This record gives sequence, C-alpha cells and structure tokens, in this order.
Amino acid sequence: MRPASHRFSLTGKLALLLFVFALVATGATALLHYLLDNLVLAASLSALLCALLAPWLAHRYLARQLSLFRALSGSVASFRDGDFSFSLARRSKDELDDLIEAHNELGNVLRQERQSLFQRELLLDTVVQNTPTALVLTEPGGAIVYGNLAARQLFNDGRKIEGVRFAQLVERTPAPLREALGEGRDRLFTFEYGGQEETYHLARREFHLNGRVHTLFLFKRLTAELNRQEVATWKKVIRVISHELNNSLAPITSLAHSGAELLRREDYSKLDRIFDTIEERARHLHGFLRAYSSVAKLPVPELETIQWSPFLMRLQQHYAFQLDGKPPETTVRFDPAQIEQALINVLKNAHESGSSPELVTLAVRQIGRMVRMEVGDRGPGMSETVLANALVPFYSTKRTGSGLGLALAREIAEAHGGRIALANRDGGGLTVSLTLPVE
Repeated sequence: MRPASHRFSLTGKLALLLFVFALVATGATALLHYLLDNLVLAASLSALLCALLAPWLAHRYLARQLSLFRALSGSVASFRDGDFSFSLARRSKDELDDLIEAHNELGNVLRQERQSLFQRELLLDTVVQNTPTALVLTEPGGAIVYGNLAARQLFNDGRKIEGVRFAQLVERTPAPLREALGEGRDRLFTFEYGGQEETYHLARREFHLNGRVHTLFLFKRLTAELNRQEVATWKKVIRVISHELNNSLAPITSLAHSGAELLRREDYSKLDRIFDTIEERARHLHGFLRAYSSVAKLPVPELETIQWSPFLMRLQQHYAFQLDGKPPETTVRFDPAQIEQALINVLKNAHESGSSPELVTLAVRQIGRMVRMEVGDRGPGMSETVLANALVPFYSTKRTGSGLGLALAREIAEAHGGRIALANRDGGGLTVSLTLPVE
C-alpha cells in the first residue's frame, strides 16, 4: 500500500472537480452578465453552457476509472480460467492504487502457487510412473483413466492402457490373476510372468473423484521380498532343528560310547540306565519329528458356519478364560477343529506364562469384514528377541517346549486367509490376536 502522504484521494479529486466546475459556472455567468447586461439571460446561458460541459468533464474524469474497471473485470475472468499472467499498471496516486496493488499481488501469489503445484504434480507423476507397483485407476463404467508404466507392462506389453476397458485387458491375463480380481478382496496370488514364477499382492480401494466412485487397483510384486523372507525363515528353522537334534544325538552318542566301554569291561550294572536314557532321547526325537510332520502337512480347512456361544463354551472345557465383552451376534465360517486347536495352543501358553488363571481373557470382536480373537494374560510378556522368533517353528524358551504351538496357530490362521500377531500389554502381559476374514 502506498503512503498516504503521496496520494490525492478520490474524494479530494471529486471535490476539486466540483470546485472547478462551480468556478467556471460563476465566471461564465459573470462574463455573460457583463456582455449582455442581462442577469437572467446570462444565468440561463451559463446554465446551458454548464449542462453541455458537465458530461464532457465527467467523461474525461471517469474515462480512466472505467478503463481500469474493464481491465479488472477481464483480469478476474482470466484468473477464473486459470490464467494468472495478467497484471495492471496505474499511477493515479489514489485509493484505486491499493486495489491494483492487491490485484497484482494476488496474481503473483497464484502464479507461484500454480508453479509449485505443477512441480509437485510433476514429482508425484514421476514417482507414480516409475514405482514398481502397478497402478490402475478405473471409472464407474470400468474404463481405465490412469495406468502407470508397471501397469502397462503387466497388462498391455508396455503400451498405453488409458481408455481401454479393464475387463478386456484382464481377459488376456493368466488365470491366477483373473481369479484374484474376481474374489473382490485383497489377496496374494502367483503366476508365471516373464518365464518365472512371480508373486503379487492385490489391493483395491474405492474413492470419490469429481463426484463419481472410482476404483484403484494396486499390484505389488513381492517375489524378491518373499524369497528373502523364505530364506531367512528357513535359516531360523534349520538353526532350531539343528539345536533340537543335537540335544538328542549328542547324549545318545556319548551313552553309546559309555555302553560299549562297560561291555568291554564286562560291567553290566549300569547298562539298564544307559539304555533307558537312550530310549528316552530317541522317543523325544521321534515326537519332535512327528510334530514337525503335523505342521508340514496341515490339511485344507473345512469351513463350517459357526455360532459363537457354543464354540466358546466348548473351548472353555479345555482351558479356562474370562470372556471379555460379548461376542458378535453374526455367524462366521471357519474350520472349528483347526481354530479350536489354534486357540487351545494360545490359551495353553497364556496359562503357562505365570499369569493368574483368572486374568487370562478372551475377546471376540468383529472389525469390518474381519473377526479378531484376542487372548490376553498378565505374565511377564516377551522380550523383543522372543517376539521376533515366537512364530518360527520349533523356537521355544521353555525347557520342555516343542516350539510348535504358536507356529501351528500361525499356519492355521494363514490357511484361513487370516493372520496372528503378538504384542506386549501395558501393565505387563501378552496379547495374542488371531484375525480371520468374515465370509
């Protein structure tokens, strides 16, 4: 805003114009009176002269203001259309300068914002186009309105897919991909792509765009990550199996050597104890291998419609627990024998954690299209190391534990399309949550 000392206000200009006009009218009247010696006639002629001069003076004075208003109107129309390149120049040194200055500052801010927005959009488009996750955005009619480079490569050999109906592209894809899209939910699927087996995770989300519901499909390639995780898991399993085998084979080897030495000395008094110990270790090793086989050969779940109340009453006959809240009134579908076994394993761990039996709880809650069963205890909880390895088969911190309880529960949950998670509780204890999809 310009300093007030350097401006002549619109009010001042108007007052000066009226003063000049009155001065001209008075002077004209006096001059005509002097020439005509008739005051009435002089006044009449003076009034006529002023009437003729007034529009001309008003036009001369307002012409610049009207031109400015037209320029402002055109500039605002350009702003509305997204063109912020206009600015106005004026040196009237009155209040209109403030309006012009504010207009020009607004245009400058809008230009900078548009440039910044353009740069952000360019960055976002670069990131989205080059992300390895294939993105496909479809309109309500099923036509593709956006597909990044990974989507073009996955569905159309690198060619553009915008404007094509997504269903037409899907028809040419392998059966596992079509089946995954047909299920209508997030899931993993594997198919042969580029001459090798590839695993993808499919996710879909709906949102409103320009007042219409659009669907975004995301296909994330997980092959390399799953391979790394598989190798890491097998390394953990091998370490645990090696430890368990050594725990049995080392004493068997030592006892066999001791037995042979006693036979050489013909000292038979200690042989019975040696053979009993060898038999006990062999029996333990046999049980270990049998348990391994049960995990490796988990049968396909046989889904049944389950009512919560009788299921929980039957579960309570195995291990006691306090029911936390009311279970959902809706029915669910899962394999009752397998889910019961998974919960028995979790409840057994809760009772063996050192928690008071009356503090072992079970809560069943439905969250959207998922149902979550949470077993809580008030034992010591788990360290970060134990939490990271508790679901690995044969990992156990118990002296007589097989390390298969939670691993089997995990296998059962994943066979149902669900998951299992462990977390320490505030105030001490552990929560094990078993989450399954609602059919």
